[in-house]
Amino acid sequence: MTTRKTVRSAPVEVTERTVAAVWRMESARIVATLTRTVGDFGLAEDLAQDALVDALKQWPIDGVPRNPAAWLTTTAKRRAIDGWRRRERFDERLAVLAHDLEREQAEALDADPWDPDVIDDDVLRLIFVSCHPVLSREARVALTLRVVAGLTTEQIARAFLVPVATVQQRIVRAKKTLSAAKVPFEVPPSQEQPERLGAVLGVLYLIFNEGHTSSNGPDWMRPELGTEAIRLSRSLASLVPKEPDVHSLLALMELTAARFPARTDANGDPVLLADQDRRRWDRGRIARGRAALAMADALGSGRTAYGLQAAIAECHAVAETFDDTDWDRIVVLYEALGRVAPSPVVELNRAAAVAMATGPATALRILDQPSLGEALRGYHLFPATRGELLLRLGREEEARSEFATAANLAGNDRERALLQAKAAGRG
Repeated sequence: MTTRKTVRSAPVEVTERTVAAVWRMESARIVATLTRTVGDFGLAEDLAQDALVDALKQWPIDGVPRNPAAWLTTTAKRRAIDGWRRRERFDERLAVLAHDLEREQAEALDADPWDPDVIDDDVLRLIFVSCHPVLSREARVALTLRVVAGLTTEQIARAFLVPVATVQQRIVRAKKTLSAAKVPFEVPPSQEQPERLGAVLGVLYLIFNEGHTSSNGPDWMRPELGTEAIRLSRSLASLVPKEPDVHSLLALMELTAARFPARTDANGDPVLLADQDRRRWDRGRIARGRAALAMADALGSGRTAYGLQAAIAECHAVAETFDDTDWDRIVVLYEALGRVAPSPVVELNRAAAVAMATGPATALRILDQPSLGEALRGYHLFPATRGELLLRLGREEEARSEFATAANLAGNDRERALLQAKAAGRG
């Protein structure tokens, strides 16, 4: 190896922690570099995994390399070369690589170095590949968390409460699908970028939301998923700094995650917004979120759905107390969001804001629209919100019935327990 060793005879447990840390921080760049080299996303990921196995065998004996990521990348490339030799395709592959290199150099000479559509970053290419529309939503999430975020299949399975085998199958199928569809390792052409970037942002948004409130399982939140989504969004913002939607989504995540420390009590039970100790909110995240929103505003020509949601989160973040919240402004922002990205959930959230701004009776009339109730049938937050409004109107028996319905629909154990307590009159 060309990298010099600085640690000798590292204990196995130290090596395992080091390998895990390196993979978590550098997996995206390692796999991206290998994909560019071998021309196959699935093969690149397999080669990287094989290199990890080699590291677990060699580093306890030889010591941890000075540059672990470079060691893994070099080892994986050598494995690729060995594979080509065994298949007697070594000369052919070298010829292809040489041809590609000449073509890339010629294109580089002809290209405008200031072309804004040229994004020369392997990690960005990897993100676009992982979130390609040819994959299902579940596959995009699994592949992004596995290859771009560096989470293990066990961590992904635990986060989404599915069997490890299911996650493994999703990732294997995703790689096969990408190969069969011959998805190129590239940033899409400029005319395709808005739609494809939207798919990438949608995956990151989904990951963050699952961290904010778990869809099922024993925990109300999974902060580690929220943190991963923020980390990936920061990376994306640095790679495409002129995209206002990326900064808007990052702002939404930072401002929302600022409340994470206060959203649960010592037992892990939910603490609702009105009851949170705002001294525990992360002021650093609030500052970063507001800066990201200001950046999005400076770059854009009006706020999109992510920007409007971020502005709502900012209203909460800057209020010193719950009573100081500017609910009138939040209602206006939800009305704008309903025009930009109309959905039943947006209308439900608007009704909750209206209840705070003008009273529960007006909000209840919004929820009692037949079309809204039909659209949100099976969504536990609809009866939960309706129960809160009825409770404020003094209609306790009706409220308890709504809370009981919501509890039966909730997939999250902590949230279900909270709703059951409200149904029993203890909330």
